[in-house]
Amino acid sequence: MAQLLVRNLDEKLVHELEVRAVGHGRSAEAEHREILREALMPPRQRESIKDVLLAIPDVGEDADFER
Repeated sequence: MAQLLVRNLDEKLVHELEVRAVGHGRSAEAEHREILREALMPPRQRESIKDVLLAIPDVGEDADFER
């Protein structure tokens, strides 16, 4: 994996990164990676619920799933 060093950041910007990271339950470094990923990578297409349900394999009998 590559590393990226960012110099001369405004202290307020660093503080806001840390606040955002805490809000998402991750480290500032992980938050920084996520921000870069969101900004630079193409958006993922969200699957529709229909596609998710159709992808479930057709196995078993209805009785197998009774309570």
